[in-house]
Amino acid sequence: MKVQLKYKKERKDVARFMRRLYRHGLTTTSGGNISLRISDDVIVITPSATDKGRMKWEEVGIMTILGKNLTPDLKPSIEYALHLNIYKKNRDISAIVHAHPVFATSFTAMKCTIDTNLIAEARAICGEPRFVPYALMGSAELADIVAENAMNADTLLLENHGILTTGSNLLQAFDKLEVLENAAKMTLIVEMTGKKKGLSISRIREIEKLFR
Repeated sequence: MKVQLKYKKERKDVARFMRRLYRHGLTTTSGGNISLRISDDVIVITPSATDKGRMKWEEVGIMTILGKNLTPDLKPSIEYALHLNIYKKNRDISAIVHAHPVFATSFTAMKCTIDTNLIAEARAICGEPRFVPYALMGSAELADIVAENAMNADTLLLENHGILTTGSNLLQAFDKLEVLENAAKMTLIVEMTGKKKGLSISRIREIEKLFR
């Protein structure tokens, strides 16, 4: 089988979730990237310079974990090294979603905390988001610092950049990003009203026990 035709199901899934990100206003035409681990040796990843709202499975590239592009007719995402580093350091991660949802990303520019303790869903799905210091997009420095932080949290706020979430599958990683965006909106609302009443410590502990 020609390599361009391999992993059709997985590439369809990646393209579908990228279109879903765009449809829900969680990314822009040129922004964001998604990858899925196929095995210890291979991942599939969205390409660079492709319309995210109309992405087709044939446009999703295939790479080895060592960085060899197995679909040389497709230019991989500028952040491919970031994805590869995360997979190398975290064997339990199988999916990565990186995008720039407006509300959540605004918090990375303000260096403010998104409160995931306002409702039980946000706490259960996102936990405590981790702030990652700025590094240039596509750089080796960014790939290293994000991979290190991904070892301790699966919801990351990249300073002046965007959001990155990880999971054991694409739906899980997507869900975290979508819920975090809603949590960012809720944080703004309660801060503006001055009537914040989040989950108590005992209720947070109950949620943590429930999802262990």
